[in-house]
Amino acid sequence: MAETLVCPVSEIAENTVKRFEIGTNVLAVYNIDGEFYVTDDECTHAAASLADGMLEGETIECALHFGAFNVKTGEAVQAPCFTPLRTYKVAVRGDNVYVDLEKEAGD
Repeated sequence: MAETLVCPVSEIAENTVKRFEIGTNVLAVYNIDGEFYVTDDECTHAAASLADGMLEGETIECALHFGAFNVKTGEAVQAPCFTPLRTYKVAVRGDNVYVDLEKEAGD
């Protein structure tokens, strides 16, 4: 699968996160100091949207049980979350954010 258009860059204010549905995938798209990152939107601990959580630096805290993940790596950094979050490869071209749903952020 090739890259998929997610949204215009202007749709996500700096240092915020927003939820998007791309086909059957529900994604959280983060703008951290002008750099974009994409993870699964659902917390690995419980069925909660991470886009509803608190973004502090590169850490997203789940609003349901306050577990947290590193947005860049997907690493669970605060209990009760222990299972890593899936990350995706992101490209910004022109004024748009694209995601490759078949590649991890580090690929």
